[in-house]
Amino acid sequence: QVQLVESGGGLVQPGGTLRLSCTASGDISLINTMAWYRQAPGKQRELVATITRGGGTIYADSVKGRFTISRDNAKNTVYLQMNSLKSEDTAVYYCKIKIGLTDYWGQGTQVTVSS
Repeated sequence: QVQLVESGGGLVQPGGTLRLSCTASGDISLINTMAWYRQAPGKQRELVATITRGGGTIYADSVKGRFTISRDNAKNTVYLQMNSLKSEDTAVYYCKIKIGLTDYWGQGTQVTVSS
């Protein structure tokens, strides 16, 4: 069993910042890729950012220059620093980790950007 616990979501004004965290626990061996996805109401889930075990990153065009993904391998934790937030960033954010060939998802954390 692998559990993912996310935290850090909330309500923020446009231009504000939030930092999401996701920590994995349980029957964990080597975590390969860690990622953040998001799903806005009425839309499909989309990739926000990924990070490999070695630190290589990929970002969605919509968040480049504003969001930063990072990880602490010793703590089995992935972070998403979100700056200059916009109303269109409002969504439920999910973390995903890959162990071997298996993907594990967090329960999601709501991010709402509104004045």
